[in-house]
Amino acid sequence: MLEVDNVSLRYGAAVALKSVSLAAWPGRITCLLGRNGVGKTSLLRAVVGHHPIFNGTVRWQGEDVTGLPPFERARRGIAYVPQGREIFPLLTVKENLETGFAALPGGKRRLPAEIFDLFPVLGSMLRRRGGDLSGGQQQQLAIARALVTRPKLLVLDEPTEGIQPSIIKDIGRVIAHLAAGGEMAILLVEQYFDFARELAHRIAVMDRGEIVIDDAADRLNPEVVKRHIAV
Repeated sequence: MLEVDNVSLRYGAAVALKSVSLAAWPGRITCLLGRNGVGKTSLLRAVVGHHPIFNGTVRWQGEDVTGLPPFERARRGIAYVPQGREIFPLLTVKENLETGFAALPGGKRRLPAEIFDLFPVLGSMLRRRGGDLSGGQQQQLAIARALVTRPKLLVLDEPTEGIQPSIIKDIGRVIAHLAAGGEMAILLVEQYFDFARELAHRIAVMDRGEIVIDDAADRLNPEVVKRHIAV
């Protein structure tokens, strides 16, 4: 279980997060909604260790990981798919996937067959450069690279951004399948409320660095949520 407890984060003098608390459970999908610039990505960066916090704690599976660097969190089963995918355009698909080996001990450095069951298109493109893939294929590659690490917590920042509708549906099915296995907790940032409500078990809404709504997806009032996320 992931537990974020009263976390605050700054960029210089600017406060990005104000005493944020959040949880994510194995077998469940927790989705963060909110306008641009309200702190959603900052919260994910705090969870995975990409930015230090100045107050609060982050606990994973009962361990306080607040002071651990990203690579140590990755070794503990936390995987991150950043906004914009950040694949290596000059590396092949296979080489991109193998960069996930860095978080694994030597005996586990192999590509799981399940990745190609989830993303069949990647199996036929192993020798193609990442930069030659479409945006949707690159997003699938970014998620697959994270899955190479065999995570217990998968953190995704806007996995549907700039993706065609058919690929969005495929990604939604993959995320739901991973959660249904019962062992992986999933935390994602999303812009589309309808997609989030259909996929997530729990939805948290952020505004100005704070969580203003946090409830089961089927108990939320859509009109209230939309008022907080409308541009």
